[in-house]
Amino acid sequence: MSTSGDQATARNTNPNNSYEITPSATDSVSSLSFSPIADILVATSWDCQVRCWEITRSDGSISSEPKVSMSHDNPVLCSAWKDDGTTVFTGGCDKQAKMWPLLSGAQPFTVAMHDAPICEIAWIPGMNLLVTGSWDKTLKYWDTRQPTPAHTQQLPDKCYALTVKESLMVVGTGDRNLLVFDLKNPQVEFKRIESSLKHQTRCLAAFPDQKGFLVGSIGGSVGVHHIDDAQVSKNYTFKCHRVGNTICSVNSLNFHPIYGTFISTGSDGTFSFWDKDSKTRLKAMSRCDQPITCSTFNHDGALFAYAVGYDWSKGAENHKPDTAKTSIYLHLPEEADVKPRSTYKVGRFTVKKEQI
Repeated sequence: MSTSGDQATARNTNPNNSYEITPSATDSVSSLSFSPIADILVATSWDCQVRCWEITRSDGSISSEPKVSMSHDNPVLCSAWKDDGTTVFTGGCDKQAKMWPLLSGAQPFTVAMHDAPICEIAWIPGMNLLVTGSWDKTLKYWDTRQPTPAHTQQLPDKCYALTVKESLMVVGTGDRNLLVFDLKNPQVEFKRIESSLKHQTRCLAAFPDQKGFLVGSIGGSVGVHHIDDAQVSKNYTFKCHRVGNTICSVNSLNFHPIYGTFISTGSDGTFSFWDKDSKTRLKAMSRCDQPITCSTFNHDGALFAYAVGYDWSKGAENHKPDTAKTSIYLHLPEEADVKPRSTYKVGRFTVKKEQI
């Protein structure tokens, strides 16, 4: 994929004129999650808070209304919704996961525990189980009605990333391990793959058809992996989120729920739309003045939420919470930016029909 144009124009706080959600977090936003059935957005943050907004769309305009919030004892790192849109799950540095019956108004309560921070969390609808990944080198499945895990899966290293799509789950750990699980048999590791990227895994996203997944690294690259050995010839990697000679982390990857194209965000402060099948970048957005830490689409792909703030890529010594501004934005993608485009090959280049 071509990456020309990654050099941004002049930086500013909101160069893409996105709608800003207020009030925002007081420290870096670690995860964003939309309800699977409604425009309700949840954000977790390093300020130990979990916040919720109801988003309203009308004739191309957006408004947001803060609803409720809850807290953990330490920074919150991850979030996920139950598939019926009634409940939110969160995990963090207090080594516990909480279940928040958001729509009923009930108070959150602890449903999972680890021996180290929980950095990844997901709901598995077909099993009615919660899965949590931790820096304690374990993956745990939880029946939220029970105090102990239904199963504990030992990992080769710390969990850094996790993605679930129906029966496919992929877990990224230290030492560039990518563990594939068939959730029809979740207690058995289906396949272990060494990442095609040279640097530590930062994020994952399962293909909508469950035939593979994307992996993003701290080394400014994305890998496209197919699970079937017969399809490995279709695997490839590409460089992105780079500013001149500076390599920036790929912080999140999200597939569009309708068109199957995807967005990447990075510590360079940009987000770009891609078509993995034609190996084409569809649109590159202008650079924000800080990293984009996380992102998500809403249920129909009409809204794209992203958070701007410090992403820890330059270490704790460069984190200045008293002066850094943390923002959460909503972007309305144009159909042309997310819809796959017809392309064909000219030599080693991918050419869009619209450009001919």
